[in-house]
Amino acid sequence: MNESAPAAVRRRLLLPGQYGPAFDDGGPVVVVEAREFFTTRPVHRTKAHLWLSGLRHRVRDLGDRAEHVRVDHLRDALVGQDDLEVIDPPSRVQRGQVRHWGHGTTILPSRGFVTDEDEFAGWAAERGGRFLMEAHYERVRRREGWLMANDAPLGGAFSLDAQNRQPPPRGATTLGLPDPWWPTEDEVDDEVRADLDRWERDGLVQFVGRDDRRRFAVTPDEAQAALDDFVAVRLGDFGPYEDAVLTNDWTMAHSLLSVPLNLGVLDPRQAIDAALAAHASGAAPLASVEGFVRQVAGWRDYVWHLYWWLGDDYGADVEALGARPPAAARPPSGAGPAHPAGTGLPAWWRELDATEVDAVCLTVALDGVRDHGWLHHIQRLMVLGNWALQRGYDPLELTEWFTDVFVDGTDWVMPANVIGMSQHADGGVVATKPYAAGGRYIDRMTDHCGGCRFDPTKRLGDDACPFTAGYWAFLERAEPALRRNPRMHRPLQQMRAMPDLAAVVAQEAARQTP
Repeated sequence: MNESAPAAVRRRLLLPGQYGPAFDDGGPVVVVEAREFFTTRPVHRTKAHLWLSGLRHRVRDLGDRAEHVRVDHLRDALVGQDDLEVIDPPSRVQRGQVRHWGHGTTILPSRGFVTDEDEFAGWAAERGGRFLMEAHYERVRRREGWLMANDAPLGGAFSLDAQNRQPPPRGATTLGLPDPWWPTEDEVDDEVRADLDRWERDGLVQFVGRDDRRRFAVTPDEAQAALDDFVAVRLGDFGPYEDAVLTNDWTMAHSLLSVPLNLGVLDPRQAIDAALAAHASGAAPLASVEGFVRQVAGWRDYVWHLYWWLGDDYGADVEALGARPPAAARPPSGAGPAHPAGTGLPAWWRELDATEVDAVCLTVALDGVRDHGWLHHIQRLMVLGNWALQRGYDPLELTEWFTDVFVDGTDWVMPANVIGMSQHADGGVVATKPYAAGGRYIDRMTDHCGGCRFDPTKRLGDDACPFTAGYWAFLERAEPALRRNPRMHRPLQQMRAMPDLAAVVAQEAARQTP
């Protein structure tokens, strides 16, 4: 009797965001390096370096099991292949490509998150499509038993965010923490840097920003070292100063783990387990640990699932909140022409050029993006996002910009974060109110305003803060869309009672540079 031949071992296709052990089940692996990952739009040079370094380090670590395929387009690696399997990619474009071009390719369920797509979709459907991040986060905490005492959350609430909003220490220029753990570059990074230089020199790619030494983990070993350092040195201060900003401390107490998480080299459960262990041993306070768990298992998971749940139509017809019609719009100096979706991004914004910008908070944020490709969430939301919201920037163009210039930017991360939370351009699907604020908030949470020529308490005059004045001009413009929002009732009342509102609106319409 003849024995049947063993089934052929299918080759695993690895795509961006799948460079860690969680995406490897053994067997042969095809790692696709498609230049279109870096050439579709101008991206930050540091981002291109990190993601390409992560890919090539994975090829090196897999050794003989890896086939390194270099192509211009992903489809070039898929056409004619009939023995591939792939873990569902983390973008709609790539999912479409592997289904269209990879005939016969086996699609495995996605990985790299605390909850899976089918489970979330079932939960969301049970709620009739009406849900908030807090509800998702609570159910995950209950299911996993994280920071729970029987059926009750430790500390008496699932979110301890109210304890994590301290301004920076008065008079401090830094938090006084040692530098975070930084990786050591190697020959792979040298090769990546040389290739990026050559591609740029040959006109094949276009970058923005600077690329100095590599500061983010791109391998599992590096990610573990970065995680260990964060938990041991920075986690205790992370919670209290989570929202604080200091000009001379760009990392503060943040983990810098978003890059290895989104590269797939750090599993979110690994990060959560380390934080929970620190709390259990008494090495980290509850509020800090809860805040970190909420970021990873709450918001990160939630945004991932929203990307798939909301589907292709999300963002298709968005419009800047209160956008002026084209004839009435007056874009800032250097911006492209206005259009119904919103005002185009100014040249100084797109090019990360703060030389003409006087507002210190905006200058520090732009310089931080230029130098590192990274800012923490308050600078993204309450400085850059707040500015864009007040000026009516095009939400889709802004989403692409955030995706391209931030080292942790991905197709799935930015739509809900920018269109929904930051710009409130989805009608309230993601956030219940616009994240708009005047200069007083920035003055409280940063050390920027003391050295700025603008006064956060003033809304009229040469030294009127463009965030303070811009806030009221934004409310005046967006009032028709916000008047039925109960959370905006009080600020709209204040706006209507302002005797100088018309002058403020005219001033901000004429302001040339911030």
